[in-house]
Amino acid sequence: MVKDKIKALAKAYKSEFIANRRYLHAHPELSFQEFQTAAFVEEKLKSIGITQIEKKANTGWTALIEGKNPASKTIALRGDMDALPIIEQNDVPYKSTNPGVMHACGHDVHTASLLGAAKILHEIKEDFEGTVKLIFQPGEELIPGGASLMIKDKALENPKPSGIIGQHVMPLIPVGKVGFRKGMYMASADELYITVKGKGGHGAMPETLVDPVLIASHMIVALQQVVSRNASPKIPSVLSFGRVEALGATNIIPNEVKIQGTFRTLNEEWRSKAHHQMVQIAKGIAEGMGGEVDFEVRKGYPFLKNAEALTERAQNAAVDYLGAENVLDLDIWMAAEDFSYYTQEIDGCFYRLGTRNEAKGIISGVHTPTFDIDEDAMEIGAGLMAYIAVNELKSK
Repeated sequence: MVKDKIKALAKAYKSEFIANRRYLHAHPELSFQEFQTAAFVEEKLKSIGITQIEKKANTGWTALIEGKNPASKTIALRGDMDALPIIEQNDVPYKSTNPGVMHACGHDVHTASLLGAAKILHEIKEDFEGTVKLIFQPGEELIPGGASLMIKDKALENPKPSGIIGQHVMPLIPVGKVGFRKGMYMASADELYITVKGKGGHGAMPETLVDPVLIASHMIVALQQVVSRNASPKIPSVLSFGRVEALGATNIIPNEVKIQGTFRTLNEEWRSKAHHQMVQIAKGIAEGMGGEVDFEVRKGYPFLKNAEALTERAQNAAVDYLGAENVLDLDIWMAAEDFSYYTQEIDGCFYRLGTRNEAKGIISGVHTPTFDIDEDAMEIGAGLMAYIAVNELKSK
């Protein structure tokens, strides 16, 4: 039985999957700089015996594993490879050796899991019909998103997959479990860059100045009405500001203030309308208080919608592989993912891999300096992805 073969191989190669993950974790690279990572992936693919490998988007790869009757159907599996500009605080043997760069979002897990799935699928290629396309993608963390560049570089062509499967770590889900959601799942994400301009000077003489700090303060508060008073309750939206830079002092009012934030939602029509409203509100406040504002909306990833039928089949495969008690239904998640670009082109399923273990103290969220995983997740991460692929190739 194919499922039993996959489980046995995932168990047998678990230590190798973990070793690959630890190497990647110790050697993180920022978005679109994944040269060492790409070389490692190529070396591992060739060592498995995979020869149909093509470079894409400079630091990405596609590779093919052909079963019997390879032209019958193609399914794609995707793993992202880039890390984040975070100083790691974990005290582990595989701690980042690249100062200021860390795999704090689990892309080391994603890449190692896909390499593991590749090893399993290559060994059982006589047991399935069709082709599995592996997509090792750079730059998920940085606009314009490596997925968009992979698509432009024809990663979804020759052959074109009928669907694509993606997996992401989830530190809120205990190790041993996975989560799925059909339909709308993740938000679009836009970056906001605002410069408030005034007239700086001595803080003791505010009547002679145009205070950009005060203008910026009013602006940040007022912009919240875009979500609280203009968005439909039926359309989840988030507006957050994470950086405010006013380089004055206790008695110095600066000439300008810089603000950075993010806007996220699940509706394209409202997304466009909200962009316009934010700019108009900011301009009105700045001009009304005697200043000026430059407001750039840097449009990011679209929303992510999981294809209903593909996701249902993938979830059923997970139930078969792990047991119903270990497969969870997920809520909408307001984070964003450039996997969404693939789902604009073909059917997609993006699911979550549990990595949490409270008994071991593995509880930190992604994008934090103490993020880590329970490495028992590696056996599931590789095995389940391989099983979903084989199961999907059987569907018509």
